[in-house]
Amino acid sequence: MSEIVEPMEQEASGSVSKNWYLRFNVSQRVEHWVFITSFIILGITGLTQKYSESPISEGIVSGVGGIENLRLIHHSAAVVMMLITIYHVGAVGYRIYVRRARLTILPVVQDVTNAWHALLFYIGRRKDPPQQGRYSFEEKVEYWAVVWGTVVMAVTGFMLWNPIATTQILPGQFIPAAKVVHGLEAVLAVLSILIWHMYHVIIRHFNKTMYIGKMTEEEMLHEHPLELADIKAGIAQPQVTPEGVSKRRRIYFPVYTIIAAIMLVGVYFFVAYEETAIATIPPIEEVEVFVPLTPTPIPTAPPSPTPPPVTALTWDGGIGALMESKCVACHNPNSKLGGLDLSDYQAAILGGNSGPVIVPGDAENSTIVIIQSTGDHPGRFTSEQLDQVREWISSGAPEN
Repeated sequence: MSEIVEPMEQEASGSVSKNWYLRFNVSQRVEHWVFITSFIILGITGLTQKYSESPISEGIVSGVGGIENLRLIHHSAAVVMMLITIYHVGAVGYRIYVRRARLTILPVVQDVTNAWHALLFYIGRRKDPPQQGRYSFEEKVEYWAVVWGTVVMAVTGFMLWNPIATTQILPGQFIPAAKVVHGLEAVLAVLSILIWHMYHVIIRHFNKTMYIGKMTEEEMLHEHPLELADIKAGIAQPQVTPEGVSKRRRIYFPVYTIIAAIMLVGVYFFVAYEETAIATIPPIEEVEVFVPLTPTPIPTAPPSPTPPPVTALTWDGGIGALMESKCVACHNPNSKLGGLDLSDYQAAILGGNSGPVIVPGDAENSTIVIIQSTGDHPGRFTSEQLDQVREWISSGAPEN
């Protein structure tokens, strides 16, 4: 907003004197840098979350110690921006009501004419740029874009920060819609600063006003000739009396205090109304719910009857009875686990789905010996029984 113009200063530089004109006081400059700092932090942390799969984003998240820390920084910067916005409202109100500053930041029809004039100048159809006042049409576009963007980001930010409260009033579809709008507005805001703002204050002409607060007469003549003419004519600002300023202050400060208190309550409500639903799920911990005193092998085989002693190394002489006691619970005509039936000699010699398990004359290549040798097969043979089966197969695996 417009500021009271200070008396012209002169600074000698060799034999040439420079006339300086105050454009922004210390309060306005501090306000600008606090706002832009919070904006930069919000832009970096916000786009990092929007494009979280990017290697740059992963590096930023790792650099700040995790996504929760990144969100905390993002939320803190948002609070700072809300607080500086409250201050800005008060400062603007003070300059307008108490100091009677002109509303030179408001768009007028002449701004449209100036924009068209500037376009013709840039493409070489006019010789001179448009004559502009305290705020050019470019500055007005940027200021009101910031106002609009701040409102949009505040509304959608509240919806994302307080999704439960939002869905008590609005349909649930508004939450993902708010996320899309919040993210796209962030991209638009960052691009507008990088392209529009940086061009006008750095590339086209390095504008030091927000650093030193003032402009030379030459800069004023180039950037704001109409304001310079008003200053020299003594009509840049309406005349105010100390009595009038004091009277308006006594009215303004209590009113603004109430407004600011209401806005601060709104900020507190924004931040603390509910715990955000967007939280990082902690890693799943593996906890043993039940540990049996005696581990049970899987699959569990029924208790095996004690086989009769092997009287001869033949199927009928005891090997068949051994198979009956150890193997037939799983490998019988009904279940045939693995396609194998060990309930009779012919079926045992035939084998299962993987082929013969008994190779007469070759015990070491017989599957039954190989599996039983591991020592962890259900229905496990004792070492003595395994030796008997190995000897039986080596002797040709006779039936009787």
